[in-house]
Amino acid sequence: MANSNKDLEEEIYDKVVDLTDYAKRQRWWNRVFGKNSGPVAAKYSVATQIAIGGASGWCAGYLFQKVGKLAATAVGGGLLLLQIANNSGYIQVDWKRVEKDVNKAKKQLKKGTHQAGPELNTFVEKLGKERFHKSQHFDYSNGVPMLVGSEKPGIGGELLIGQKIKPKYSVYPKGEGSDLPSWVAFDKQVLCFEAYFQEVVPGAQNETYRIRKCKIYFYLEDDTIQVVEPEYKNSGIPQGTLIRRQRIPLPPPNDDQFYSIFHFNINQQMVLYSHTFTVTNCDPFTKNFLTKLGVRLNDPTTVPDDPYSNLREQIEKSMKPLRPYERHDTLKQFLDHDRKVLRFFCFWDDTETVFGDPRELILHYFLADDTVEIHEVIPPNSGRDTVPKFLHRSKLPKHAPTQTKQPGVLTDRTVLNVFASTNQGERYILDNLKTGAVHEEFYKDCDLMLGGEVNVWGRRVIISDCDNFTKEYYRSKYGIEDFTPVQYKAAPVPKPSRPMPPYNGFGSEDDSLSSCQGLLLKPPQKDLRKFMEKDRSGLNSNVLNFRAKMVTTDEVDRDRVFIISFYLCDDSISVFERPQRNSGVLGGKFLERGRVKKPGQELFKSQLSEYFAAQDMYVGATVCLNNRHFQLLNADEYTFNYMEQHAEEFPKANVGNILSKLRSVPEEKQSEIRKFLALSDPSNTGFIPYESLRGLLMGLECGLSEHEVLVLGRCFSEREKSEVDVGLMLAVAQDFLRKKHFEEFTEMARVFTHHDRHKFADGDEVDYHAFLAGINWLEHPAPPVMPEDILKFDLNWRFEDSGPTMKNVNHSALLHDVFINVSNDGAPTATTSA
Repeated sequence: MANSNKDLEEEIYDKVVDLTDYAKRQRWWNRVFGKNSGPVAAKYSVATQIAIGGASGWCAGYLFQKVGKLAATAVGGGLLLLQIANNSGYIQVDWKRVEKDVNKAKKQLKKGTHQAGPELNTFVEKLGKERFHKSQHFDYSNGVPMLVGSEKPGIGGELLIGQKIKPKYSVYPKGEGSDLPSWVAFDKQVLCFEAYFQEVVPGAQNETYRIRKCKIYFYLEDDTIQVVEPEYKNSGIPQGTLIRRQRIPLPPPNDDQFYSIFHFNINQQMVLYSHTFTVTNCDPFTKNFLTKLGVRLNDPTTVPDDPYSNLREQIEKSMKPLRPYERHDTLKQFLDHDRKVLRFFCFWDDTETVFGDPRELILHYFLADDTVEIHEVIPPNSGRDTVPKFLHRSKLPKHAPTQTKQPGVLTDRTVLNVFASTNQGERYILDNLKTGAVHEEFYKDCDLMLGGEVNVWGRRVIISDCDNFTKEYYRSKYGIEDFTPVQYKAAPVPKPSRPMPPYNGFGSEDDSLSSCQGLLLKPPQKDLRKFMEKDRSGLNSNVLNFRAKMVTTDEVDRDRVFIISFYLCDDSISVFERPQRNSGVLGGKFLERGRVKKPGQELFKSQLSEYFAAQDMYVGATVCLNNRHFQLLNADEYTFNYMEQHAEEFPKANVGNILSKLRSVPEEKQSEIRKFLALSDPSNTGFIPYESLRGLLMGLECGLSEHEVLVLGRCFSEREKSEVDVGLMLAVAQDFLRKKHFEEFTEMARVFTHHDRHKFADGDEVDYHAFLAGINWLEHPAPPVMPEDILKFDLNWRFEDSGPTMKNVNHSALLHDVFINVSNDGAPTATTSA
């Protein structure tokens, strides 16, 4: 079967190649052009050629005029129909197979191009070729025309005759599914080889050559090489980086090329800048990388011995004594007490000298190495120059100053005798008993006590006090409990009071006061900590909203409804009036957000005015905002919850304080309360209506406000949450998004999918697929909603319907907590909730 296919291809090829021969055998060809197919210019005269060309051109033009339009329409329509059918899925073109067949036919045609004429040869060469660009070979360098592209390819990226392109970098196999460049794919990946080279040492008596070990690093990202020699102690030669990171050319005659990854292997020699390196081994990463590239690694080899290095090792071993010296182990002390410093406050009385005065000092004792450091505290306007340190960190001797010791007197080892022998070398005799050693005492932590004296190189310094860490250290180690400070200076003179001038009416009071506190004018500082803690954070707004009405005799103003918002981050207040139909009053912003002063204060005074605080805002309170009196009627659910959760800041919401007021009621009224509650609950269910309890508590003379009664009722009430129509809520949400022209539902789904990492494993998350389907007004539009339906879900306006409602109050639990169970903290012990 394969032979038959091959014969068929050769037969087709022979027919295509012998196209010219076939034309030559035709009679009309021989009559017009003769028996040869070469150029006709040498066979006929000019007039004959012009006549033949004119006739052929006229015939071709006439044929194309008649048939050209129809042929072009048919070909173009056919191609258009094929493309439409391909896009619609009726047919499918295998372009890879088409390209494969074209390349195959091109190869078959190229086999016999030497047998065909030059016309067919040129046609075969250009068959399937798509790139015809030409590289830039000539350019101007410093104004001189030069050949700059000697290594660039020819037309279409094909190599010129006799040209060989040398690869710049190593050719790595491409990873599947990754087209990253080498400087990204191999970033921070380095091959490490162990090598050595032999260096001749002329003119030396003990050695003739030297073996130097080094490491060769090959950087995969750019084929650069670095040679580094590890540093050895007392080698006497410069070590470190021998060859800096760079591309290294191959030795001649291939010095126009550079080393690549395929030039490296174990147990072979490499010439780097006329130095012959022998590669002995490599690390596991390098071995694994070369193995995956298909490089067959040789067996590792050993480094030859260096006679002189061996001799030095033997000498060093012989210098070690059979009996070791005494060791002063300071490592344990350093590890146990590193970064632990004792701080003492000291003073030095320098009044005996001319122009002397008491000097305040701070002494630091470092427990890690028993060293002392002293700093001087220089008061302002003292006339003294500021110096970094009074005493640099060092060990402080007790008996100083003393006569300076000669060199060799203070040593770690005591040498009794030293003699030299030309035959046996030098010998040392050490005094293990240290009979002639000179001992010097230094200050330790046990010598530093409060009230004690420290000799700082002849200066008498007295320790007066220490910090808390130092006290705890001495208490735990030495059992000292008395840390009474030493008084060495008189008490500071109290500063005279600076009365502030009264407010002059220009600007704000804070701004005028800050201009009186210094020569440089500075803006008043705001409470940044409070702003960061009480500012809006997510769904936590930190804004208290109250529904209020105006206290006035005007019938029109009496029916107006206001929303008073108190911002906890800066104690500012804003008032918004709710618009009402047919009221004759325009609603909207009634008071701009800002701090409001309390009424009844003098305008021009030295003290700052008092402003309304969060504790002044509660249900039942009457506030005066810019000469307008408002009574707070109700609050939203967030306000009640916030005040109850922060009961220590809001006394009106503290249940303990409310119960304490009820306990202060006389015994006579307590019996009346019990009788009233019993009559209000004839069936003995333990619950009474909230309005009955409110009328009872407001009638008592115990100072309970409307807000306190509400808090008490919320604490002991049977609360039920109203059912919410989810469908109506989604319809309102779609109406809001439609008005805002929001259409980014696909982007929301992508963000939700990104954050959905647990795939609802815990069961506490929201099903965002159903949520997006519910609010998507483009794909799942909801029926239109009415304006009154929108107001049902407006939490900023509805106070009476937000959150759970109070119906009945558990009066039995209330009586138990008020009159029977009197706890220390006053908190209720029995509450009920539905």
